[in-house]
Amino acid sequence: MPQQRDAQRPAPHDVRTVQPGPGSGPPAGIELEVRGPEAVRPEVLETFPYEYPGAPATVEISTDEFTTVCPWSGLPDFGSLTIRYLPRERVLELRSLKYYLLTYRNVGIYQEHAANRILQDLVRACAPGWMELELSYRVRGGIHTVVRARWPGGGR
Repeated sequence: MPQQRDAQRPAPHDVRTVQPGPGSGPPAGIELEVRGPEAVRPEVLETFPYEYPGAPATVEISTDEFTTVCPWSGLPDFGSLTIRYLPRERVLELRSLKYYLLTYRNVGIYQEHAANRILQDLVRACAPGWMELELSYRVRGGIHTVVRARWPGGGR
């Protein structure tokens, strides 16, 4: 059975420094700061009233500038994020969404966890009829990762 490794989670807003080391760490003289998932700031998300609750419309938002860091190496992970949802009473305000996504920039988080965390925070903010999210990371080490999450559950 393969061994499992758990990342050490820093205290809220603490910064862990990835130290130089043989093999997997950065070269000597380079220290990378990695923040814990607690540094993500969902409270910056804002919404506004949806004026057409009887007229369903699917909203799609995408960006190719989503960035986190690997919790082990501190190296950046770049991805494209697409959000689709059916507003009920509230719509996500885009400027605040940009700031929210920016709070992930130095957060060490697994790709699968980032997708689900974003989905949870957005659902809490706007209470949609449904929401789905796709996070497609750039190829690194020959591996391409796409994570899809949906609320309510039941994926594709």
